Amino acid sequence: MENRRVMMDQHTNLLQLEEHMYHLVDVETPNVFRNLFPYSEVPKIAFNDRIVPHHMPNEIWITDTTFRDGQQSRAPYTTEQIVTLYDYMHRLGGPKGKIRQCEFFLYSKKDRDAVYKCLERGYEFPEVTSWIRANKKDFELVKQIGLKETGILVSCSDYHIFYKMKMTRKQAMEHYLSVIKECLETGVSPRCHLEDITRADIYGYVIPFCLELMKLMEEYKIPIKVRCCDTMGYGVNYAGAVIPRSVQGIIYGIMTHAGVPSELIEWHGHNDFYKAVTNSTTAWLYGACGVNCSLFGIGERTGNTPLEAMVFEYAQLRGDLDGMDTRVITEMAQYYEKEIGYHIPSRTPFVGKNFNVTRAGIHADGLLKNEEIYNIFDTDKFLNRPVLVSVSNTSGLAGIAHWINTYFSLKEEKRLDKNDPLIVKVKEAVDKEYEDGRVTVMTDEELISMIRSCCKELNREMLTR
Repeated sequence: MENRRVMMDQHTNLLQLEEHMYHLVDVETPNVFRNLFPYSEVPKIAFNDRIVPHHMPNEIWITDTTFRDGQQSRAPYTTEQIVTLYDYMHRLGGPKGKIRQCEFFLYSKKDRDAVYKCLERGYEFPEVTSWIRANKKDFELVKQIGLKETGILVSCSDYHIFYKMKMTRKQAMEHYLSVIKECLETGVSPRCHLEDITRADIYGYVIPFCLELMKLMEEYKIPIKVRCCDTMGYGVNYAGAVIPRSVQGIIYGIMTHAGVPSELIEWHGHNDFYKAVTNSTTAWLYGACGVNCSLFGIGERTGNTPLEAMVFEYAQLRGDLDGMDTRVITEMAQYYEKEIGYHIPSRTPFVGKNFNVTRAGIHADGLLKNEEIYNIFDTDKFLNRPVLVSVSNTSGLAGIAHWINTYFSLKEEKRLDKNDPLIVKVKEAVDKEYEDGRVTVMTDEELISMIRSCCKELNREMLTR
């Protein structure tokens, strides 16, 4: 008790008493929180109304796992694709490096070649980091390549410790700490991936383990990061929810009771219950500087937190993009579609083909008068994606001309007037559809087919995007 320090909290300007009093609870049988995770039923969200304060760090950022977790659910990227996407990340993150890091596998020659090529770019951000198996050989590989940081898997729930690793908590902690010491001995900064943290005993295992990590950091004078991995997407952001499902409860405990500084805390979310974005934002709000994301949310099972989503979350929280070039997001989406061959679902926010397309007739009428009525923000400015209005029986010549000019991104000098013969011809084809009893809006594919036929009749070249 005498060793507990009284310190000024820079966020609240109040004196705070350090409470680093949590010891490992080495249970004989696993605590799998069966009351919250009955398995034969839908998981429970319980409350105890213990509220923790907001603690937004002075600076927040995004880290990327596209080349690690993002490759675990799709065909591996080629070396060229990885380098191209890394270049995009650098441009997107802007001069302040808001995309702080990218993590890579080092297992194959292809992966290592990509790492070398990305390092050759000489970018300060995103920093190239790795993900390795917890053994000396892999640590040496990290050191040989010249990386300053690597991720290490330190699963923390009893599901993993008892059922997968066949260890006790004490054995698991000793094993992890020995591995982390090996990493520190090589001079590499470890990033500890606390897998399955939302089913872990936070105060009986996670916080005691993080306290040991902070002791090692003090001994070796090398930063040790803590990544909170919501591996199964069980995290919730509801005020007063109980741990281990409470995101803010987890961040608060690690920061306040284990003494891990905000700049060394990351959140890594999955989207199994549609909560990846809100949980990542919550981690920011309650003290984590970093949120770990994957492009377009591509990742294990339902995927990770989409990187592009957190770019716009950042702007909404901070009131500024801080130099991030969001137009690059559209370039990346086009690269995935055209070069990688990945189909992005059409209704995906910010990047889907139809994310800013108005289809309802009455909405389309309002949007043509003023696009702010039905568009989330100036999508043309921020994403090079002008708002698009679907075509129906109420579109008229002007609506069809607007659709064609916008869909095909026609420059000012090539834009078609509503009286252009092609517009008139397409309107006739559209009108016939509705005269025959149609009630739904025209799809893009149908309109393109109509335009192709009309161009053929008029002996004109087909429009291209």
